Amino acid sequence: MSANSPGRILRLKSVLERTGLSRSTLYRKMHLGTFPKQLRISTRCAGWRESEVEAWVNNPVFYSTTGRNRDLLGLD
Repeated sequence: MSANSPGRILRLKSVLERTGLSRSTLYRKMHLGTFPKQLRISTRCAGWRESEVEAWVNNPVFYSTTGRNRDLLGLD
């Protein structure tokens, strides 16, 4: 992939396969900010940036969409 390409967009099935998460856990982690947010592709279609999913897979405990460590229970 070249430096100018926008990267791949993964659909839900691919994200679940790569992460091993259940659908409900994935959406809960998104809500808590400990998993990348999905992108709206069209009116009824969404996906995730492959690079963001890979960053989470490489270090899931310390991933944060806010750029800071969050309380994993959402109590902060």
